[in-house]
Amino acid sequence: MKSMKILLSMVLAVGLMVNVNGITQAKSQDISIDGDHGKLAATLQTPDGKDEYPLVIIMHGFTANKEGELLKYLADDLEKYGIASLRFDFNGHGQSAGRFQDMTVPNEIEDAKCVYAYASRLPEVKNISLAGHSQGGVVASMTAGILGTEKVKSIALMAPAAVLREDAIRGTIFDKHYDAENPPATIDIMGGLKLGAAYVKTAQNLPIYETASQYQGPAFMIHGTGDTVVPYTYSLRYQRIYFNGELKLVPGEDHMFSHDTKGAAQAVADYFHRQLK
Repeated sequence: MKSMKILLSMVLAVGLMVNVNGITQAKSQDISIDGDHGKLAATLQTPDGKDEYPLVIIMHGFTANKEGELLKYLADDLEKYGIASLRFDFNGHGQSAGRFQDMTVPNEIEDAKCVYAYASRLPEVKNISLAGHSQGGVVASMTAGILGTEKVKSIALMAPAAVLREDAIRGTIFDKHYDAENPPATIDIMGGLKLGAAYVKTAQNLPIYETASQYQGPAFMIHGTGDTVVPYTYSLRYQRIYFNGELKLVPGEDHMFSHDTKGAAQAVADYFHRQLK
């Protein structure tokens, strides 16, 4: 009896529950995925009562991580619609390997491709969509362009930070200014984090919209009109490059959707539900 109790506790701890019909129950599982700069910490969240489901890969923004409120709300809302999610920390962020100062948008795209490859091998997953906030939105859009419309079912970009190219050309990051033509080896930004020169140099020549436009499946952009970090005009441009693009502007909302985080997450989940049902 004691051994049975121990076994049951182990099963509940990892969330591997199966009902009497053999259908997988809802679970949230922390996993590790090989990325461009080492291991990536990730969370796989799957829906209740389904043995096959669509999956959305969720990407965080610059200096953030997979535990942000917006991303967690989105994962929970997707689960309610029977959609799995896989959110992860990019290299140099959160619990993933690597140094922040070695992070660039191109190597984040490589991370995203590694996560896509992992998700595509999961037998229960019937299709894959991408979602991203801020810089994660740029990465999601470019990754979709690289992978192509046949491999990516739909995308959602939350305040996509395509301004990062212009910022790098101007030599600005947050309230910091630097020589854009000869950036220093590292730039102190916030909380002891250092941005590497490779980030600046690659960002200056980043073909964001050119690459993103290679994807022409369903696309959704959500952006606050009060966003002072990334003006909503960058989402307007995304809308223009997608034949099947939809834009939701939220009056007065900021970059983090802090006035109504749950509402923003729900809008994205509703979009995926319409596309993936």
